[in-house]
Amino acid sequence: MSHRQVHVTISGLVQGVGFRHSLWRQARKRGISGWVRNRADGAVEALFQGEMNSVDDLIEWCRVGPAFAEVSEVHVILQNKGKNFDSFDILS
Repeated sequence: MSHRQVHVTISGLVQGVGFRHSLWRQARKRGISGWVRNRADGAVEALFQGEMNSVDDLIEWCRVGPAFAEVSEVHVILQNKGKNFDSFDILS
């Protein structure tokens, strides 16, 4: 099983629409670890670690997001795996 780590930035109307909490649920459902947080510039930023297909699936989910989100861009950077995360957390 191939694992990967990616840093993701989601832009658009993605704050105040339940994006972080929905992403948290989607990540847990797929067995992804890492974190998600709001950025001061209005974007949502996240780090995903997990099985390659599950990470790719979660990236695709981010392109749409929850019901009231309006995603304009998803920027993904593949990273060398650093710190291991045991869970998926919402950071403040």
